[in-house]
Amino acid sequence: AGPHNVSLKATNSFGENIIKKAKYITVIQSGSELGTVTDFELNVYKTVKIGDQWWMAENLKSTKYNDGTSIPLVKDSTAWAALSTPGYCWYNNDIANINTYGMLYNWYAVNTNKLAPTGWHVPTDAEWKQLEMTLGMTQAQADKSGNRGTDQGIQLKNFFGWSGSDMGQGNNTSGFTALPGGLRSINGNDYSYGFAGLWWSMTEFDASNAWIRLLQFDNIDVSRYYNP
Repeated sequence: AGPHNVSLKATNSFGENIIKKAKYITVIQSGSELGTVTDFELNVYKTVKIGDQWWMAENLKSTKYNDGTSIPLVKDSTAWAALSTPGYCWYNNDIANINTYGMLYNWYAVNTNKLAPTGWHVPTDAEWKQLEMTLGMTQAQADKSGNRGTDQGIQLKNFFGWSGSDMGQGNNTSGFTALPGGLRSINGNDYSYGFAGLWWSMTEFDASNAWIRLLQFDNIDVSRYYNP
């Protein structure tokens, strides 16, 4: 999990107050199992077991499917908006965003069922619900759309990297390490970098939309919406 500078106050043997800056590392809940997974391009990602599920604790940044086929890079916003085929990009076409926030993929890339590393898959809506209920959401809350739950969003979000009121935005007790990578919308424009993170499910809502999860810097809930 990401480090954050915090102040520490202590006294030395002479009773003098000493204030120092130190690196504070988010501690995930006791007993969590950790691991790694490697994609086709040999990118290695941290993983964490939450309840009975294993989740990647980093966003995907692969330019290839798990069979080695290349995913098209689409930088132009007009071209992105017109896509009816798979594509990926990175936020604001700034390649420096990849290491921390990963890639942005459209639904058509998700729907190939080859996007995640071998042996893994993009979660279904039901699997997202299972995660949320493991963290304390009720079945009735999980089944709703919009903002749901109480503090599940805080448990999922790493406090490092979010805009707003510093550590209050998340404690990452789940180990999920969600970061605000923003999105590229259906009109091809980029939004919400530093303020929101959106993650696909592989479950369609209807012929034009699929279920997603949304975390926002100023909201302690996990939002369930459908997205074009």
